[in-house]
Amino acid sequence: MSTEHADPGHGHSPAAWTSVTIMLIAVTIGTVAFFLDVVWLVWASAALLLVGAVVGWVLARAGYGVGGAKVAEKVH
Repeated sequence: MSTEHADPGHGHSPAAWTSVTIMLIAVTIGTVAFFLDVVWLVWASAALLLVGAVVGWVLARAGYGVGGAKVAEKVH
């Protein structure tokens, strides 16, 4: 059995952190809006959730994803 651990590297990139932060903000706003019964804001937060996913994809394609050209790999 090998003692070498190959880290798949999920989420350790600027693209992932940015995407997840936007999505967490969207879910927080949507939850509060749902509680306060502000329907238009619930739908706006759902749209923001999709924007977060698109931003993550665009940043990953631009080289800010895991193993991207613009990301310095950390050695553990």
